[in-house]
Amino acid sequence: MTKKKAALNYLEAATRWFGRSPDHLDQSERRALARAARRQASTEDPNRLIDEQTGFGGRLADRVAAFGGSWLFISLFGSFLLGWTVLNTEILGKTAFDPYPYVFLNLVLSMLAAVQAPVILMSQNRQSAKDRQMATHDYEVNLKAEIEIMALHDKLDALRLEQLTEVIERQQKQLEQLTQMLQK
Repeated sequence: MTKKKAALNYLEAATRWFGRSPDHLDQSERRALARAARRQASTEDPNRLIDEQTGFGGRLADRVAAFGGSWLFISLFGSFLLGWTVLNTEILGKTAFDPYPYVFLNLVLSMLAAVQAPVILMSQNRQSAKDRQMATHDYEVNLKAEIEIMALHDKLDALRLEQLTEVIERQQKQLEQLTQMLQK
């Protein structure tokens, strides 16, 4: 019953804290309120959740993009291009299978670019989705922290009010006792 009452207090306070009724809060705000009311940490890792939902194609796209954007790829690809040109101009000479201006090499490079570009875009889209989910998670954590701070302020205000009420009651009793003493 206490937890339910605490949740209700958080919902009641939400109007004061957010400036609108709980019915008009978005999902992130409701989740943050619910976690704060249950004293539950926001511990889920968005990266792990996205990685669990990612299929084979998404993981492959990430690996291709990671390798395609590395210095190792640039070095290997530069070596391949240099080897191709040396092989077809100096070593094979007149019997080269792709003589200068390297038409077959251009075809291979075009096909590689045609395949690699969409794969890299897929990886970037996945990273963008990860970033959005991380931003949402960060927002919820920050919002929960703000809610906890506001709740602490409310508790401190209630304690101060209680203490002031006790002090006033004691003073009132002392005044009554002084009045009685003066009357005697």
